[in-house]
Amino acid sequence: MKCITRRQTPPHGTVSNCILVMKCLLTALQGCTDIVCCILFIICILGYVAVGILAWSQGDPRKVIYPTDSRGQFFLPSPFIHGGIHNGQSLTLTCPLLFYFNIMKCASPMVLLEFQCPTTQMCVEKCPDKFMTLLKAYTNKEDFKYYKNFCKEGLEGLTVTQILSSGLCPAMLTPSKPFTRRCFPALGQKKGGEITVGNNSKFDDGEGNIRDAKDLVAGVKNATVVIEARQVAMKIFEDYTQSWYWILIGLVIAMLISLLFIVLLRFLAGIMVWVMIVMVILVIGYGIFHCSMEYVSLKSEAGSNVTLKDLGFQTDFSVYLHIRQTWLAFIIILAIVEVIIILLLIFLRNRILIAIALIKEASRAIGYVMSALFYPLFTFALLSIVIAYWAVTAVFLSTSNQPIYKVFNETACDHSRKICEPANFSTSSMKAECPDSKCLFAFYGGETVYHKYLIGLQFYNVFLFFWCANFVTALGQMTLAGAFASYYWALVKPDDMPAFPIFSSLGRSLRYHTGSLAFGSLILSIIQIIRVLLEYIDHKLQGTQNKCTKFLLCCLKCCFWCLEKFIKFINRNAYIMVAIYGKNFCTSAKDAFFLLMRNMIRVAVLDKVTDFLLFLGKLLIVGLVGIFAFFFFSGRVKAFENTAPNLHYYWVPILTVVVGSYLIAHGFFSVYAMCVDTLFLCFLEDLERNDGSAERPYLMSDRLLKVLNKKNKPEPAE
Repeated sequence: MKCITRRQTPPHGTVSNCILVMKCLLTALQGCTDIVCCILFIICILGYVAVGILAWSQGDPRKVIYPTDSRGQFFLPSPFIHGGIHNGQSLTLTCPLLFYFNIMKCASPMVLLEFQCPTTQMCVEKCPDKFMTLLKAYTNKEDFKYYKNFCKEGLEGLTVTQILSSGLCPAMLTPSKPFTRRCFPALGQKKGGEITVGNNSKFDDGEGNIRDAKDLVAGVKNATVVIEARQVAMKIFEDYTQSWYWILIGLVIAMLISLLFIVLLRFLAGIMVWVMIVMVILVIGYGIFHCSMEYVSLKSEAGSNVTLKDLGFQTDFSVYLHIRQTWLAFIIILAIVEVIIILLLIFLRNRILIAIALIKEASRAIGYVMSALFYPLFTFALLSIVIAYWAVTAVFLSTSNQPIYKVFNETACDHSRKICEPANFSTSSMKAECPDSKCLFAFYGGETVYHKYLIGLQFYNVFLFFWCANFVTALGQMTLAGAFASYYWALVKPDDMPAFPIFSSLGRSLRYHTGSLAFGSLILSIIQIIRVLLEYIDHKLQGTQNKCTKFLLCCLKCCFWCLEKFIKFINRNAYIMVAIYGKNFCTSAKDAFFLLMRNMIRVAVLDKVTDFLLFLGKLLIVGLVGIFAFFFFSGRVKAFENTAPNLHYYWVPILTVVVGSYLIAHGFFSVYAMCVDTLFLCFLEDLERNDGSAERPYLMSDRLLKVLNKKNKPEPAE
């Protein structure tokens, strides 16, 4: 027996027609599809595992967590233990603080590019707490003993000139304070705005020059660029540790609300759709009202009229909530969204009734395949594994380099920023030609074959991440499509359906159509990786003034964004056709595309309006949970003041709950969306194959027949 194709006329009789389609769904007699792509996918997965093992054996994530001194050694807080050996040398220290020999050299613009100050950095037990120059300390035994705490070893028998030329000690010490486990000058400010360090406005730089304290500011500022970002990240991490259980509660609430909506849609589809529409309008309206009240309340507060442009970027995002312009922007955005939704509802009021009928049919289908509601959890678990594997592999790949040392100097030098070896640098020709240069740790890299192709391995990691993630998503779409198609084509429901529709469909998808899933996800992944490369190029060319280049790049980004959306649309419908007929990917994509083109008006009227209504449902859930999270974590409700955790940034858990709520709602409503799309393609096929006669009756439900003004002709009396 063969499955019916578009060009074949099904056998006469409703039962035989139904049985034939069900045979296609249950046995997939055509066999495996897109075998070549299936084999390629398996080989690439094995290669991906090999890359992960290689990265885990070579990488060390501590390199991106802990500070690094001038010798490439990263050091841990005191409780940690030494670890890691390179060329017979320990790569970790247990000292608590990092000390810069000359912080003013950090004022170089190269610091922002290479993240390394061109001055010696070493580990110390504590920061210096007084002014002192090497020249003066050398003549006093007690002072020199104190000074040695900030010098390298091997000072015995050397003069001041020899110590400075060898770079064993800093030329001066300034009072410093520890900040993020680094010693920075203890800068202050007098009433007149004059910068001071250790209560002095001037200091001796150790080379016979008296300099202003403000000369230290640029160096400290550059040295703290990355540190400030790390501080923000640490505060965000601390906020997560304080609020993670409340975040989980918020996500559980979002899941329960989503599940409640789905269950109510099952029994009260028509009423629930209108309730969703009204509630979305009310929730957005309340958002406009609340933002307006905040905007008015800030009118009398000092400093609230500062513009966002004048304020600039602030790491404490709560500052923006004290600016009137922020709330005005929220009001405008919400008002625009409200107007767009209302206008769409007005113009689509007649189409909504038809879409509701399709949602009702989808509700009945889900009623027979209730396990489909929990399938997104399986997809989420697989995606979590894919994301975790990619992230861990990326970290280990990026930390599998060796310390690279470069020449740093103050004056002009032909060897500046060239690779050097610290062990023999003092006797090298580079040192002879550039006497004031130093061989300092620059970054982690390497010259081996592995290190040369490291960027390729990173690219492979990103590409396989896209491919695997798209494959998991495609597997979920095909599994749900197969289950809901079995409902549509079953003459007697649920007797003619498989006992476990989801498991049966999942088994068919993996057994026969892994190649088709891999093929479709491969095409999508190639487009996504091209978009990533375009974004990378755009980032690199941000400083260019070539308007033609910017215009061309903008056009390419726009075109590939549109292409990605189109491919996702084609893939989704192709997977439905593969699940129904068991054909290969290209044939299924072609059939689905031309089927939709022949019914373009129905696609616009039914499918897209239904998608819009389901999107309103997701928007409503996110809005309800988001408002609750805002009032809870911001402490604006007295009942929650003592319950809410104390946070650096209360927007961190709020954004997490909002994003998580959308993903959860999207997971549940995606089942509905896939059900609607599958039923939509099925009844388009039904309309083209059957004409409502006794020999070829429509297999759709009576409600859909009524909505489409179709009816089956009664069998003639014998």
